[in-house]
Amino acid sequence: MPQTASDEQLMLDYQAGSSKAFEVLYRKHKGPLYRYFVRQLHDQQLAEDLYQETWGKVIKAASQYQVSAKFTTWLYKIAHNLLIDHVRVVKPLDSVSPLDKEQDMDTLAASNLCAPEVQLEQQQQLNIIKTCIAKLPPVQKEAFLLNIEMGMTAAMISDIANVTLEATKSRIRYAYQSIKQCISNQLPETRA
Repeated sequence: MPQTASDEQLMLDYQAGSSKAFEVLYRKHKGPLYRYFVRQLHDQQLAEDLYQETWGKVIKAASQYQVSAKFTTWLYKIAHNLLIDHVRVVKPLDSVSPLDKEQDMDTLAASNLCAPEVQLEQQQQLNIIKTCIAKLPPVQKEAFLLNIEMGMTAAMISDIANVTLEATKSRIRYAYQSIKQCISNQLPETRA
């Protein structure tokens, strides 16, 4: 199975019976999809459950898969719908709890090279950013994380969330504004 095949072609190959194509898709998307759930839920066990359920739905829906959008849009729409179903059953989604230190995105690449006081300052800044993101309303948080972490465009996010492009752009814009305001409120006044 060539690694250069598009996600859409890999899904079509899986649909045609290639388990190797599914393995490639799974390996490629497992990290980002899992982080999507962890960031939304702040609960690793629940994130794992919904993550596995998403892949189960991909497997079940494979026979009906059609290339009408990017595979990632289709995949994250499944994930989004599972998340929405969960939120309807268990509220609130937006409870703030700390994420585990083990997460890749949360570790600073230069932390081993920095002096302890620099590491402490960087960790404090990272905690402020995490706290500010956690305070966002769920729809803004989802749009922001899909945009920042997954690199998805507003159009892709609007397809996933099943809202208009303008609503998605507003969610992203308000998320950025809220985070910026939250960070400026939490930073010490000695900084300019």
